[in-house]
Parts: sequence; C-alpha cells; structure tokens
Amino acid sequence: MKRLGHYLFVQQRHNWVLLFRFGLVGGSGVVVNLLVFGLIKHFFVDAGAVFFGLPGTDKAVRWYHVYSTIAFLFANVWNFQLNRKWTFGSGQHASWWHEYAPFLLVGFMGQFINLVVLTLLLHQGSPIELSASVFNGANLVRDRELFAQLIAVAVVTPISFVLNKLWVFSSVRGIQGGRGT
Repeated sequence: MKRLGHYLFVQQRHNWVLLFRFGLVGGSGVVVNLLVFGLIKHFFVDAGAVFFGLPGTDKAVRWYHVYSTIAFLFANVWNFQLNRKWTFGSGQHASWWHEYAPFLLVGFMGQFINLVVLTLLLHQGSPIELSASVFNGANLVRDRELFAQLIAVAVVTPISFVLNKLWVFSSVRGIQGGRGT
C-alpha cells in the first residue's frame, strides 16, 4: 500500500499538476461554452425548434444541437490555446496547426458524446430527460438547455483529458524526461 501511495502521489505528482491545470483551463472553457451557448440561445431561434428533420424518420436536429456545436468551437480554441501554453507547455514543440488538428479531432469526438448526452437530457420521453417542470427557464439555474449543456460538458471532460494527455500533447512527455507519463 505504501508503494502504491508513493507511486500515485510522488512519482505521478506531475500528472496531478497537469490534471489540476487542465481542470482550471477546462473550467474557464466551460464558462466560455455556456456564455456562447446562452448568448446564442437568447438572441436567436428557440433552442428546441427543429433545425432540420432527419429524412425517413420522425427525428430532427434541433437548434440546441447547433448552438452547442458553435459554443464547442469557441471553447475548443480557447482551451487549446491555454492548454498548449500553460498546461502542457507544448507551444515550442510543434506548430499550432500540427497540434490543433488532433486537439480538434478529440474535441469533435467529445462533442459527439456531448450531443448524445444533450439529446438524452432534452428529448421528451428519454429515461434521463430533465423535467420541464423543474427546469422551466425561470432563471439561469433552471434553464433546461443550459443545464443540459453543463451536464454534457461534465461527462465529456475526463475523456477529453485522457485523450489530450496521451495523444495531442504527447510530445511534452519526451522533453520532461518521462515525468509526464
């Protein structure tokens, strides 16, 4: 047990620092995401309205899917820049586009999961649907779409951290003498 504790808290200390920094950057990214989502929702079409129907089904892509994706793109660039410079310190190891392409790909994988969770939380009849009587839009905390977006982002965050650490910013590991692995 003592060896496990030493491994987790001494040998892996650098990973805990990275996770903490990633969390701070991610927290600021959540604020960016929710701010963009909320502003778009406030100034444009009703988030629950149909954006386009899926041919041959009674299903549809809703405006909240579009708003979520736009908010994701803003937050993705924000998070990438902060993670690149501060969390993983990889700015001097590869070009911006060389690192951003896989970061964006990881982001799109996360956004796909985000959209699935968002749909499950907002689709009428879903077993995990957020109650419209509780989340009635009376205030920001009770805004159904905004709260669903927050939950979806929280679900995606751990997946995003692992993929970004192991793939996108992996060039940093060699520079730090293996401490980051």
